[in-house]
Amino acid sequence: MKADPSAQVRLLDLQDLDSRADQLRHHRKTATIRLGDKSGKYKKGQVVSVLVGQRFGVREKVFDAVIDKVEVKQLQEVSPREIQHDNPEIRHIDEFTHFLGQLYNREVTEEATVTVIHFSEIRG
Repeated sequence: MKADPSAQVRLLDLQDLDSRADQLRHHRKTATIRLGDKSGKYKKGQVVSVLVGQRFGVREKVFDAVIDKVEVKQLQEVSPREIQHDNPEIRHIDEFTHFLGQLYNREVTEEATVTVIHFSEIRG
């Protein structure tokens, strides 16, 4: 099953090129945590293309995926397991808060609203 290019397929852009692509290819990254409420954009069962690359730059498609679950919560409610599914190198909320601040180039607090998007690769 491939993402239908004629449909308005959403893209999961993952910005940390080499390490993110490696984590995705080896199934160590199975979720993405986005700042803000993205529940209107991403829905369970939706087929998406998972990409790595810089915003407004060249991106590489890693694979197509299906969204398994979308949850909106405060960053302080995100579990260590969910954090590791997004970034296997981070285990604590304070580290992840700092990571998101760098990613979004702004201050992020543990009270911030985030969307946890769990996904599975589509093979074949």
